[in-house]
Amino acid sequence: MKNYLVDEKGYYGEFGGAYIPEILYKCVENLKNSYLEVIESPEFKQEYDTLLKDYVGRPSPLYLSDNLSKEYGCKIYLKREDLNHTGAHKINNAIGQVLIAKRLGKKRIIAETGAGQHGVATATVCALMGMECIVYMGQTDIERQSSNVQRIKMLGATIVPVISGNKTLKDATNEAIRDWCCNPNDTFYVIGSTVGPHPYPDMVARLQSVISKEIKAQLLEKEGRENPDYLIACIGGGSNAAGTIYHYVNTPNINIILAEAAGKGVDSGMSAATILLGKVGIIHGTKTLVMQNEDGQIEEPYSISAGLDYPGIGPFHANLSFCERAEVLAIDDNEAVEAAFHLTKTEGIIPALESAHALGVLPKLKDRFKPSDIVVLTVSGRGDKDLDTYIDYV
Repeated sequence: MKNYLVDEKGYYGEFGGAYIPEILYKCVENLKNSYLEVIESPEFKQEYDTLLKDYVGRPSPLYLSDNLSKEYGCKIYLKREDLNHTGAHKINNAIGQVLIAKRLGKKRIIAETGAGQHGVATATVCALMGMECIVYMGQTDIERQSSNVQRIKMLGATIVPVISGNKTLKDATNEAIRDWCCNPNDTFYVIGSTVGPHPYPDMVARLQSVISKEIKAQLLEKEGRENPDYLIACIGGGSNAAGTIYHYVNTPNINIILAEAAGKGVDSGMSAATILLGKVGIIHGTKTLVMQNEDGQIEEPYSISAGLDYPGIGPFHANLSFCERAEVLAIDDNEAVEAAFHLTKTEGIIPALESAHALGVLPKLKDRFKPSDIVVLTVSGRGDKDLDTYIDYV
């Protein structure tokens, strides 16, 4: 059986690794040598699991959508990460990483954010644990995610606006890394997705794997079997998708469908369909697929969704696509917004724009679904933060 998880050198096939400036070598090496020991320790597990249960509100429900099931002729379950405290899956990772940071003696937390959900989650955990928190956010995203900006400030974190480049997630990540280079001794960088140098992609995937662990138990209770026929999730950096598939990825005969952002169209020049458009390169410390021109310069991505507006993809997902273990479908802005309004009007659930891209693949798969199929789609976040965008769009 092929293993699609990380190897001992920090690679997923040819993707991954740690391509970092020398000043960060000690930080990353220390984390690499300690993260598994910390995560697997009984003390960490007890504190982490207790916080997930009593603070976050896990397990998140696995909801059978009768209306979608009737429409698509199969059983469609929604994994409701939008019901977590702070409104998305991001809190699972933020709690875990801040707990690790405390055990490593770090006093200062930095983070990047696009849609703001990771910024909110990190600021929330830092408020809970009495840690200093600085969040880097592109000016473009600050303007389109104003409610999350106010939440971050209310939680006591400092927001640093980023005005370089496209003023979005890539640029926020650049500035966070610069901060880390200037303050390596006392600072822990809480990366929000399965990106960055090893061990971050694996560490984030492990912390998010609570999602697939719960899906297995919930399906066994509801359907008498642990395995679905389809798993569907959106991908920007890829953390909610990694969590959704983690305990299933090495199991054959489970269809993994990943939805990336096509923006105004894959070939429009305004897209964030990294896997379909990308070439092998280095971005933010990892070897993966990157949107780049012929000279290797990173091209600016575009998506209506701030959380998917990234020119790279986590090495985990790059390898899954390369090995054809996962199928990647590009969903444009129109398809995502239509899917969001459809779910809202049929189920009374307003999804985040990121999650709307996952919902947007359902019409593309309708002819494949059989009545016996069980489909699990992760609703990674709720749409409160995107109401202005939805309203403006229509």
